Amino acid sequence: MTTSASDSSAGFNRPNPATIPAVTAETPVRVRFCPSPTGTPHVGLIRTALFNWAYARHTGGKLIFRIEDTDSARDSEESYHQLLEALKWLGIDWDEGVEVGGPHEPYRQSQRGELYQDVIAKLKAGGHVYESYSTPEEIEARHRAAGRDPKLGYDGFDRHVTEEQLAQYKAEGRDAVLRLRMPDEDITFTDLVRGEITFKAGSVPDFAVVRANGAPLYTLVNPVDDALMGITHILRGEDLLSSTPRQIALYRALYAIGVAEYMPEFGHLPYVMGQGNKKLSKRDPESSLFLHRERGFIREGLLNYLSLLGWSLSADEDIFTVEQLVANFDIHDVLANPARFDLKKAEAINGTHVRMLEPADFRERLVPYLRAAGLVGEILSDREEEILVEAAPLVQERITLLGEAPEMLAFLFKDDDKIDIADDARKGLPENLAEVLDAAIAALEPVEDWSAENIQTALKQALVEDLGIKPRLAFGPVRTGISGRRVSPPLFESMVILGKESSLKRLRAFRG
Repeated sequence: MTTSASDSSAGFNRPNPATIPAVTAETPVRVRFCPSPTGTPHVGLIRTALFNWAYARHTGGKLIFRIEDTDSARDSEESYHQLLEALKWLGIDWDEGVEVGGPHEPYRQSQRGELYQDVIAKLKAGGHVYESYSTPEEIEARHRAAGRDPKLGYDGFDRHVTEEQLAQYKAEGRDAVLRLRMPDEDITFTDLVRGEITFKAGSVPDFAVVRANGAPLYTLVNPVDDALMGITHILRGEDLLSSTPRQIALYRALYAIGVAEYMPEFGHLPYVMGQGNKKLSKRDPESSLFLHRERGFIREGLLNYLSLLGWSLSADEDIFTVEQLVANFDIHDVLANPARFDLKKAEAINGTHVRMLEPADFRERLVPYLRAAGLVGEILSDREEEILVEAAPLVQERITLLGEAPEMLAFLFKDDDKIDIADDARKGLPENLAEVLDAAIAALEPVEDWSAENIQTALKQALVEDLGIKPRLAFGPVRTGISGRRVSPPLFESMVILGKESSLKRLRAFRG
C-alpha cells in the first residue's frame, strides 16, 4: 500500500495492518444476541436468538444479551420489555447481559458512551481513522465529474487532503466525521455457514464511524462491544453479510490498539422467507411472535419449528425437543439457502407438541385462553375446574393451537339457556328435526347410569335402529342441541360432563 505525503503531513501515518489471531478451538465460546428495541419481536430475530442460544448451550459456552439502543428516535422501552418477555416465554436464557449483569456492564449501548470515546481516541492516535469533511453533495459532484455513478458512495477524497485544505475546512466551520481506513487489499474470511467469501479491494469504501457531533455510529459500537465482551462467534442474519468486511477491518484496528484479542468467526444465517418467496417482513402477520402465541402456539412447538428455519436434526426427523436441539445443534450444519416460513407446517408441528404435553400441563396452559374468551374467571370455581379436568383430554388430541380450545369447549362452560346455534350447524339439520329430537329425549330420559356407553346405546337404538337414520347423520341434531355447533368434542363424553339434567334441558330447549 502506498501512503501519500498528505497522509503523513496530516498526522495520519497508518501502521502496517496487524496480523490478528484467529479464535482457537480451545477458546470458550461466547456468542451474543444484540437487537435494537424497535417494534415487536419477529420470528427472524427470535430465530437468530435461538441459534445463538442453542450453540452456546451445545458447546458449554455463554450467551451475552445486550441492547443496541443508541437510536433514540426509534428505540422504545416498550419494545425492550417485549424482547425480554419473548425470550423468557420461550425459555431462551442468557449468561450475561441486561437484567442479569456480568463482567462487561453496562449491557445497553446508551450507557456505554465513555467506553466508546476512549476507543475513538485510541483509533485516532493510532492513525486508523481520519477526519472527513466532504459533504454528500460534494461526493456526488466528484463522481459525476469523473463519469461515475453519483450514488457510488464515499470516494476516499479526504484521505489525501493537505494540511492547508484541512485548515481551510476548519476555518469555514465545517464539521468532520471520522472514517476508518479500509485496507487496499482483498478481504477474505471463511463464513461458518457459507464457506470462503472474498470482498475485492476497493469494493467497500472508507466508512464513517463517528458523527460530526462526536457520537459514535453503530458501525463502530457494535464491533467495539463484541471485542470488549470477548465474543468468539458472530451469528447473525444474512442481511448483515455486506457489513462484514467493515467489521473485519475495524477488528484489525481494534487489535492494533489493544482493544480486541482475536478475530471472531462469522456465520450468516439464511433469510426467512414469507409467502411468494419474499423476505418475511415485519408487516407480515406470520412474522409476529406474539401473534403466534396469541393464536395458541406453545413454546415447545414454536422453538421446534423455528429451529427448522435453516437447520434440521436429520433428513427425516422434524419433531424434536429443546433438549435434542441443544444436544445436536452445530452452527456448521446450518444451511445457506433461504428458509420459508410455512404456517401450516408450523401449526402441524405445534399440534404434535400439544399432544406431547402432560395432561395437567395442558390444562394449565388452556386456562389463559379460556379466560380471554370470557369462559372462566380469574380463579376457577370448583365446577369450572371439574369441567376442565374432564374436557381437556377430549380436545388435546384434536387441536393444533391452544387458541382453538375455547370455541370447542365453550358450550361446556355456558349456562344451558346461553347456548347459541351456529349458522352452519342449522343448515345441516334434517326436515324431521322435531321427530329426531323427540326420539332422542324419549330414549335418554330412562337412562339411569349416565355413562358415554349407555348414552350411545340409547341414542343408536332410537335414531339408527328405530328411525332408520344413517349412522353418520343420526347424532347431528343431538350434537347441535347440546353444543350449538356442527362439530364438537366427542358427543357422548361431553354429555357425561354436562350431566343428564343439563343435557335433556338443552335438547328440550332446542326442540322448542
